[in-house]
Amino acid sequence: MLRKTVLLVDDEEPILKSLGHYLEGNGFCVKTASCGEAALAEFRSGYFDLVITDLIMGGLNGIGLLKEMKKINSEIAVFILTGQGDMTLAIEALRSGADDFLLKPCDPDELILRMERVFERQEALRLLKIYENFIPICMYCKKIRDDTGTRHGAGKWLQMEEYIIQRSGADLSHGCCPECYEKKMWNLLTDKEL
Repeated sequence: MLRKTVLLVDDEEPILKSLGHYLEGNGFCVKTASCGEAALAEFRSGYFDLVITDLIMGGLNGIGLLKEMKKINSEIAVFILTGQGDMTLAIEALRSGADDFLLKPCDPDELILRMERVFERQEALRLLKIYENFIPICMYCKKIRDDTGTRHGAGKWLQMEEYIIQRSGADLSHGCCPECYEKKMWNLLTDKEL
């Protein structure tokens, strides 16, 4: 299994070193940035499963960084880590798309637990997207379920031709492939001989 990659952002060097070392010791691949602008550059140049950022930093703060990252990748998981216990800031961070809000100093084991939860949710969403891309076809009558505009699994079953016309707007013409033509001709000839 691939190691999860974390971008750790904080303007306090001791936090970057200690928390980064702890996360690496627990099997994560960690990149660090000491300001929001450097974190954004790092984010644009690589792939990360999770970003953990300080809230209060000079220049681009944690919420500004969160908003910029969500513009680039709306599915990125972001934790806000701060020494400020202000409920207004927590609400703003969560409304801006943060996945979690933790106070410094945080319990490292609690952080790992919350990270594991967000990774489980990411995996579930990834699988859901894969399954949503399948087109359900009845194995007997070959009708297709169209879930457009309904919850998954509640769609209407349509004949294949009807589904294609509705989804693509294309007109269909019926023909006969060479294999079916030969089978039909064989059946016609053998039925006449009996």
